[in-house]
Amino acid sequence: MKKFKVKSIIMYLLVITLMLAIFTGCTSKSKNEEGTDSESKIEKNVSKVKYPMEVVDQFGNKVTLEKQPERIVSLAPSHTEILFSLGLGDKIVGVTSYCDYPEEAKTKEKVGSFDGINIEKVIELNPDLVVQYGEGDEEVVGKIKEAGIPVVSYEPESVEDVIKTIKEIGNVTGAVEEAEKVTKAMEEKENEITEKIKDAKKVKVFYEIWNDPLMAAGPGSFMDQLINLAGGENIAKDAQGEYPQFDVEQLIERNPDVYLTSQDLEEKTVDSIKARPGYANINAVKNDRIYLLDPNIVLRPGPRIVDALEIVAKVLHPDLFK
Repeated sequence: MKKFKVKSIIMYLLVITLMLAIFTGCTSKSKNEEGTDSESKIEKNVSKVKYPMEVVDQFGNKVTLEKQPERIVSLAPSHTEILFSLGLGDKIVGVTSYCDYPEEAKTKEKVGSFDGINIEKVIELNPDLVVQYGEGDEEVVGKIKEAGIPVVSYEPESVEDVIKTIKEIGNVTGAVEEAEKVTKAMEEKENEITEKIKDAKKVKVFYEIWNDPLMAAGPGSFMDQLINLAGGENIAKDAQGEYPQFDVEQLIERNPDVYLTSQDLEEKTVDSIKARPGYANINAVKNDRIYLLDPNIVLRPGPRIVDALEIVAKVLHPDLFK
């Protein structure tokens, strides 16, 4: 429970201007039996599987689904995007107030925000599946389960984990075929991007998580992986922890060629970053290579994560994407 609260606070730091999306990966397992011929597919390319189905989610929780889910509640923006990408929009009956993509997600019933989940609302919606981010709050999860509602939990921390999570959710919901299509397209795009920049010279990069105090995307963080995949070298790669405080003097000494951060606060602009004490000596500042990225794309572990990779690759190697 304590781990969930800390990670939840960090997760929303950038996404909603006060908090950061942070992702931790574990292995997950699932069991399903897929139909063997084209007649086994139902509307919207959702494959038939046999229920009751027992699955084991990313955190080792055994969950039994008596039937294919028809009413789904999502407790995370990334999971909401995954469900929509699988063609399950019509089955989503509840989301959080931060679930803003695709546009249709904004029209769904709201069951909570960062302040907490409205357990009564979740139960009132009578879902046959709740998909949550991370392990969740023990009390919230317990009450939902007591109401007889299955809960599955996923928290991917890398591109590979996101792809795996999409497949897992596809299995659980019966959208096996669509999950294969979505993940195949993601893998193809990832390969296309990495192939394009494979021979490019590494670019020294700093990603600012927060500015007061200065915090970096450190080793093992989601952005650290994107930087590496996009042909960059994270100057905070040897820092202590995934999201450590980073000394400004060390930043200036390591002199990144590209400075990345998220557009999470109105007052954060390229000019405001340039005006910080000592920043005038940094190459990224001198060469106008400061980029403010959309946090809902670059920090959200859903189907658009390969778009995030492309965004980072383009700012690091613009000549290769003309």
